[in-house]
Amino acid sequence: MTAWRGLSLFAGDAVLVASKDLRIEWRARTALGQVLPFAVLVLVLFGFALDANRPTLRLATPGLLWMTVLFATVVAVQRSVAVESTDGARRMLLLSGMAPAAAFAGKAAAVAVQLLIVEVLLVPGVVLLYDAEIESLPLVVATCVAATVGLATAGSLLGAVVAGVRAHQTVLPILLLPVSAPVLIAATRAFADGFGTVAVDGWSWVGLLAGFAAVNAVLGAVVYGLLLEDT
Repeated sequence: MTAWRGLSLFAGDAVLVASKDLRIEWRARTALGQVLPFAVLVLVLFGFALDANRPTLRLATPGLLWMTVLFATVVAVQRSVAVESTDGARRMLLLSGMAPAAAFAGKAAAVAVQLLIVEVLLVPGVVLLYDAEIESLPLVVATCVAATVGLATAGSLLGAVVAGVRAHQTVLPILLLPVSAPVLIAATRAFADGFGTVAVDGWSWVGLLAGFAAVNAVLGAVVYGLLLEDT
């Protein structure tokens, strides 16, 4: 009974933080006004750059899509850091008595929701723009979920690391892009199988994505409180 109550409290706190971030983003229209147009623009520019060679464009579709999602992740995480850096919000979060792991879960969940919205719109976009075909929808969906969790947890963790740095908007991409390289590689390979462009075992790459997400989730839950105190 005590364990169930603790789990319920943890989930409630995580939902509270996530809903707070999402409400702020909805009012600011960041996801719709900045992240999504940026992501679509990147896809269109890639399409124009490779339009002369349609077979190459189809082969490059998975990589181009996940590069776009990675850029969108940087924007979303930077906004997440900015939310907690305003008016001492991070300090208030620390003093609220909320479990740091729950706060981390909520921050990561808010970023993940924004990325999933972007991906839901980008996948049909590449099908139309790049003349791609989805051969395994379950594999594509599983890849999106696992990769999104991995990017959101890694981004939220690094966002807490650079929160106290004055030039965090510059430092964050420098740290996040290399750390997210395994997600970019694995998601691209899994999508290549899902789109039928390369004969690989996409599900094994999904397993790698899930492992990466789990490691980042556990690491973030353990060290997030210490990072809050340091900033």
